[in-house]
Amino acid sequence: MLINRSSRSGTLRKHSILQQTITFDLNLIQRYNQSGPRYTSYPTAVEFHERYTTESYRHQADLSNRRGGPLSLYLHLPFCDTVCFYCACNKIITKNRKHAVPYLHHLHKEIALQSALFDSTRVVEQLHWGGGTPTFINHDQMRELMRVTRQHFNLADDDKAEFSIEIDPREADEKTIALLREIGFNRLSLGVQDFNPVVQKAVNRIQSESETFAVIDAARAHQFRSISLDLIYGLPHQTPQSFSETLDKVINDASPDRLSVFNYAHLPSQFKVQRQMNEDDMPAPEIKLEILHRSIDQLTAAGYVYIGMDHFAKPDDELAVAQRNNQLHRNFQGYSTRSECDLIGLGVSAIGRIGDSYSQNHRTLEDYANSLDKNTLPIFRGMALNDDDKIRRVVISTLICHFFLDIQAIETEFSIDFTEYFSDAYKQLEQFAKDGLMQYDAQKIVILPAGHLLIRNICMAFDRYMQAKTKQRFSKVI
Repeated sequence: MLINRSSRSGTLRKHSILQQTITFDLNLIQRYNQSGPRYTSYPTAVEFHERYTTESYRHQADLSNRRGGPLSLYLHLPFCDTVCFYCACNKIITKNRKHAVPYLHHLHKEIALQSALFDSTRVVEQLHWGGGTPTFINHDQMRELMRVTRQHFNLADDDKAEFSIEIDPREADEKTIALLREIGFNRLSLGVQDFNPVVQKAVNRIQSESETFAVIDAARAHQFRSISLDLIYGLPHQTPQSFSETLDKVINDASPDRLSVFNYAHLPSQFKVQRQMNEDDMPAPEIKLEILHRSIDQLTAAGYVYIGMDHFAKPDDELAVAQRNNQLHRNFQGYSTRSECDLIGLGVSAIGRIGDSYSQNHRTLEDYANSLDKNTLPIFRGMALNDDDKIRRVVISTLICHFFLDIQAIETEFSIDFTEYFSDAYKQLEQFAKDGLMQYDAQKIVILPAGHLLIRNICMAFDRYMQAKTKQRFSKVI
């Protein structure tokens, strides 16, 4: 690892590992640390509208079948038995496990309705259970949900499948892990957030190191192929030292294949549960930046590759390999390796991407159930992309995944003059170049080390909807 310090009105450090480079320029980060989309889609979900109906979706499914190709499934299981105060997910807090019974009945019905729209020869190469807490349901319910999914969709064999599930270590043990492997899962994602007991108490998530590492050990014993851990910085009582201690334990004792180090977005006006935390206990912006700074130091020194945004991976992990091979993709679960898959969202509030369209299911259990009781797909909004959306989606997705854009390839694919088409963006690009975030010419855009952490800002320059979004509430880019 190479570390440089510069007196350029701030601190500058450069990390180089396996050709991956991150520059932490405090001055630039403070200047550019505005709110903006995470670009898990383009256009983002705030542009979805209710003019997109079930008939719109059926039309897109038909177009998708004509194109063919593999599929990806996302199943949303919204239940949790305790609330984490930082959480912004669509969730239902209950200790009554019986509440899952009617929900699973409707989810099974939706799986059947969705499968009827897609060619049965299309193989599901990716599958993900998210939440909520997917392990809220019992072992028999897990078996049945996967059985129903296999009954209606053509799931890939284990050696070709990327089947993942989000795990709360407080809701799983060795028997749970063994069952998940048996029914087809080969990847785990675990929520950790922070091991510090003071932080855990402040966010109402008490989770011991021993139960966390026990789940990881069980996953390795049962030959799960990838283990990912989620951490959050910016929570109450966190300090650079305390978070560094958590990260040390994660790196040395867990050694996950992937790590997500998320910036906590405090939006109490949108997520009432966040009001349970005391804002005075939260680290100041400069402390948050130091936590991020140290995290980058520790992870790159330990050999992790910076994938982008909040994600790190070991060099031989599929995400790192996909990025090196220009096959990385971004969807509503974050970075993904299967860019060619159409994504079918199943469950309350689930979002899908079918061809050149996005769709979202009803966000309340009542509306979701009412649609399925009428044998109707529970879609309540979405959008079909126009030609401009498609062009900008490719540009933004390529930049956020690969930090590089082949301008001539874009011009050839879409029959445009790039400079003319994006003339409104060039003033911002010039400023980015002056600030050392990027370089560009007629052939390409290259994001420089100082621009890697600020890639969301660069993507915003190509976002046609950004002016209308200024009144929307997004998280800070750092």
